[in-house]
Amino acid sequence: MINKFLSKAGIYPIVLFSMIFWGMSFVWSTIVFKYYNPITTIFLRLLLSSAILFIYIKFSGKYQKIRKEDRKLLLVSALFNPFLYFLGENFGLKYSTPTISSVIIATIPVFTPVAAYLTVREKVTWTNITGILFSFVGIAVMLINPDLSLNASPAGAFLLMGAVASAIIYTVFLKKLIVRYSPLNIIAYQNVLGAIFFLPLFLIFDIKHFLTVRPNGELIASLLQLSFFASSLAFIFFAMGVKKIGMIRTNVFSNLIPVFTAIFSAIFISEIFTMTKIAGMSIVILGVIITQINWKSLNKTDKQT
Repeated sequence: MINKFLSKAGIYPIVLFSMIFWGMSFVWSTIVFKYYNPITTIFLRLLLSSAILFIYIKFSGKYQKIRKEDRKLLLVSALFNPFLYFLGENFGLKYSTPTISSVIIATIPVFTPVAAYLTVREKVTWTNITGILFSFVGIAVMLINPDLSLNASPAGAFLLMGAVASAIIYTVFLKKLIVRYSPLNIIAYQNVLGAIFFLPLFLIFDIKHFLTVRPNGELIASLLQLSFFASSLAFIFFAMGVKKIGMIRTNVFSNLIPVFTAIFSAIFISEIFTMTKIAGMSIVILGVIITQINWKSLNKTDKQT
């Protein structure tokens, strides 16, 4: 019954929740950055997420052992995400605002169809392209000022685009892994590997600063929410989407991340919420709707009626 539900419209709310959690993650990260540096934030986030996931896997009996022939693929996928992706995203966020950072991250679907076609021959339709172009226009409206200047520093934009590239490559690897293992196990393993990748950087660059910080309620709450919602549930829901509706359609939902980030930023950290952002978000949503509509099915229905 659950699989039948998820194979149809039920998968869309699940993917939507992953975008809500990722949209909020920019706000949670901004709060944590008041206390910890990006490397410490990512390391602790992945460490806590790994613990949460493996405890659940153990007690639920859903553990899957990774086959020997898939271990290299899993290792490389974890190198791109969470390691390289989080490096680009978090350091980019440090030099930008939550909303602008999420806008740049939301360009992932613009490049995903090309990667999907070249690697796994996933079909690219005019509907996909049209919806993606609409979404990209909306992102540009949010990103560019009236005087044509950017709402982000060049360094921040460069780092965030690096995160975009890492996410696209990661999705290709994920597509191959998801046919053999559950999203829960894949994300658990990748987060453990990500924490291992970040451990040397944490010990070399951040350990001294980490020991000087006295955690308070705001820091602990934001870090736990990052770990549970953004690094655990969001990635599991995203992987479920890739498995059920494909790489292109799932990644198009990423265009909604800046919409949620702008809303949450205005509520929780008082980031300015302008009419330009509202217009851009509206165009982004339109693009997502266009991409997800099955026009052939609608035409068949019209002919039958």
